[in-house]
Order: sequence, then C-alpha cells, then structure tokens
Amino acid sequence: MGAMTSTSDAEASGPPRTIAFFDVDNTLMRGASIFHVGKEARRRGYLPLRDLLRFAWQQARFLAVGENLKHLRSIRERALGLAEGHSVAEVAELAEKIFDESIERRLWPETVGLAREHMAQGHEVWLITATPEVIAGVIARRLGLTGALGTRLEQHDGRFTGQLDGSVLHGEEKAVAARALMIERGAEAADCWAYSDSRNDLPLLELVGNRVVVNPDAVLLEHATTHDWSVMRLNRSSIRAARRRVRKESR
Repeated sequence: MGAMTSTSDAEASGPPRTIAFFDVDNTLMRGASIFHVGKEARRRGYLPLRDLLRFAWQQARFLAVGENLKHLRSIRERALGLAEGHSVAEVAELAEKIFDESIERRLWPETVGLAREHMAQGHEVWLITATPEVIAGVIARRLGLTGALGTRLEQHDGRFTGQLDGSVLHGEEKAVAARALMIERGAEAADCWAYSDSRNDLPLLELVGNRVVVNPDAVLLEHATTHDWSVMRLNRSSIRAARRRVRKESR
C-alpha cells in the first residue's frame, strides 16, 4: 500500500467523516508531476540528458492521449531511481523547490478551488497518486489539504535506496489505500468522493458514493456516461455545478 502523509494529527473521532480523494496528474494539475522531478534532477546532475529527453517525450504523450500504464510504469521507475543514495532531507528540499518552480503554476485553479470547497464543508481532502509521497505530501501541505497517499520510497539509514517500499499506488492499489484510510478515519464509502481523469482510477471511483470525472479520457467518459456519473470540464459552468453538488450533499 502507498504511504500516508497527513497535514493533520487529529484522531478519527466524533461523527462519521467525509473524505474527498483527488488524483493529481491531469486532475489537480496539468501533466505528470513526476516529469518535473526528472527536470530538476537533470539540473542538479542526477539525470543524464538522454533520460530527460525520454521524460519529455512521455510527458508530451501523456498530455496528448492520457495515461498509458506501460509508459507510466517506465517514467515512475526512472524517477524513483533518482532518489537513490540521497538523504530524506535532501529529497524533501528538492520537492519543495519543484513545487515552487514547476508544479504550482501548473495547478488547475478550478480543481484546487473545488478541493478547498470540500475543506470548507468540513470534509477531509486527500491527494491519492502514484507520485512519490514525498512530492504528494508537499503539494497537499502547501495547498492546506488534509494529507496525501502516495507511492512510498524505501529508506535505509536516512537515505533512499532507489527501490519501492511496497507497490506503486496505481489502479487497484489506490482503491486498497483509500479503503484502508476510510476505515482508519471512520468514514463511510457512500459519503466519500473521488475525482480523477483516468480510466485507471475506475476501482477508486467505483469504491465511493460520489464520483466526479475531470476532463476524462475517452474510456472513462464512456463509462461515466453509461453509469450517469458526474463529468466536470474545466470551465466556469461545470465548476459552479460541481461546487453546488458538494454543498448540497453536505447538508
């Protein structure tokens, strides 16, 4: 299961909680966050130019056709290896820099605003992504969200080994991690929400009671249409409608 990084130490108590899960790549931000890890690693000399060019090609393909499992595995495996031998503190500092210089300006303000609408309604908001949790945790904290579930990197003596600690948080693994978090936080699946652009997140979307597909790929759009799920395009009317749904369901 992926790692859990929380911006809140509150215990799960009181009335049942509502959790909104947000995918990151092409849902919360434009493109693949891991690409920007590779770009900064290249600048620091961690990554050969050949590998950076491969990152760039995969980023362009991701934007053009959406997630492809083979390419996502390749790009993330390369990115995970970038941390090998570096201290946890060094990689955390790198994550902060990547957010400031690359990720922040690529965030979709409409989706960020929707996440904050959930927070305003008293919901917990968790990012859930195959991106390494050290990156996802920074994004969640900097946006004032509850926390992040992400792919865990193996550590030994305060340094990353370049290996995974568990599985990449992708596909069915996201649903497993979300289910475990809901149990831990005392949330009912029927009351929870999930936002994603990708067909690979169908297990997560089908787990919760409120699903919203955001600028979906073709397969997810067809599935959403068939099952009468909410579809959100990044335009004013669609965002207003999405916020109204959140407020209505929170009453």
